[in-house]
Amino acid sequence: YALDMVKELQKEKEFKIQRNNLLEQQTPDFTVDGKGIYFEHILDDFTSQIAKGKIEIYNEASVQYELAIFLREVIPNYKIQLERNVSYFELNKKHFLKREIDIVLFNTTKTRKFAIEIKTPMSGNYPMEMFYFCQDIKFLEQLKESGFTDNFFLAITPRSNFWGDRGKTGTIYEKFRKEKELYGTIKNQIGDSKEEVTLKGRHKINWLTINDSTRYFVMRI
Repeated sequence: YALDMVKELQKEKEFKIQRNNLLEQQTPDFTVDGKGIYFEHILDDFTSQIAKGKIEIYNEASVQYELAIFLREVIPNYKIQLERNVSYFELNKKHFLKREIDIVLFNTTKTRKFAIEIKTPMSGNYPMEMFYFCQDIKFLEQLKESGFTDNFFLAITPRSNFWGDRGKTGTIYEKFRKEKELYGTIKNQIGDSKEEVTLKGRHKINWLTINDSTRYFVMRI
């Protein structure tokens, strides 16, 4: 087990180096005191605070509030609001999968705006939760098409069912566990549900370790 963990952490380290190299070729998300900041780096700091026990998370609302407080410290020149309705940004809520954005960050002129959706499954109905992940990602794609600068999907969970390696071909498990990429039409596989979402982009899942049990990933959408 310990050896697996070392390998896993090495892989995560390599992923972060590669990710950081790519980020440096992009325009920073935020500028504070002349210094460019990328959202992924803010999240690295946020999750390391959780790992150290300085920030306690126990459900989705706790992540939402703690992250909003953390963001206010790091990006004081942006408005950071929770559960803001899309209509506030002059968007017609009828055209969106959801109406409220978990966390939204925007500058005073609203020329730069970012949406964050959060999922923190602590127990449960895995295929259903996985489908909810996909709905949130679709919602963020819709916001991006409607003029948002960039958006982020954050998942934090202690449940290894989300990243385990078994998954039947053609199921939602296969996308999450084997392909580790969300794309195309994804069906809700609970009962005889007819629900489905079609994602326009291809969104890779890269799990990163917070502590022994808890992992997270963030997608830029």
